[in-house]
Amino acid sequence: MGVVRLIPRLDVKPPNVIKGVHLEGLRKLGEPNAFARRYYEDGADEILYMDVVASLYGRNSLLDIVERTARDVFIPIAVGGGIRSVDDVRDVLKAGGDKVAINTAAVHRPELISEVARTIGAQSMILSIEAKRVGSNQWEAYTDNGRERTGLDVVEWAKRSVELGAGEILLTSVDREGTRSGFDVQLVRAVADVVSVPVIASGGMGGPDHLVEVARDGHADAVAMADILHYGRMALPAIRESIGRAGISVRNPMVA
Repeated sequence: MGVVRLIPRLDVKPPNVIKGVHLEGLRKLGEPNAFARRYYEDGADEILYMDVVASLYGRNSLLDIVERTARDVFIPIAVGGGIRSVDDVRDVLKAGGDKVAINTAAVHRPELISEVARTIGAQSMILSIEAKRVGSNQWEAYTDNGRERTGLDVVEWAKRSVELGAGEILLTSVDREGTRSGFDVQLVRAVADVVSVPVIASGGMGGPDHLVEVARDGHADAVAMADILHYGRMALPAIRESIGRAGISVRNPMVA
């Protein structure tokens, strides 16, 4: 297990950061750039922006927000939601984003993964998977914030995406998202053990012990967290210190 990245996840319904449970019942929390700046100052490894209403408008609505964030935040910024073409990807990069996370468009046209990887590099092409458990060791991939079924087995879809050029997997458990009950460690490990690229675990972090568990037992390379940070239940420096005591290697922002 290498250095585990700590990634604040900001789900955005412009102009606000929002938070829900199971990706539903969204509550407005405030201005995205203020959250991003605070997390950057607290030593986040990356920032993840997800446009949760992109499906309604057929496009990503975060470009202005990303552009403002990039002026003050000097860590990688990943952007997801409503990205359907290489031109959309270029728009994100032009605004200051460093990576893109694609879900729906990749499900509908898997070759887009290869096109994006060739254009900006595999390391910047993140496949976003919204997973719901459908059996004791089986999960189905969903789109549209966990509302639309795809019929795709999560593990098989993850393997195929990497073959097509995805350089990272953002794996969100819809069942655990916003519940503070811990990550679906079985899900994360099932994917992490069959792909050769980093897996970002998302959905369910209630405390540092959950992060330790998903890194140690789920083999996650990174953790996306929202609720614990947005509601001020624990700040990044305290999380970093706690998991460091448990033996999880994380970047020291003081020497980065």
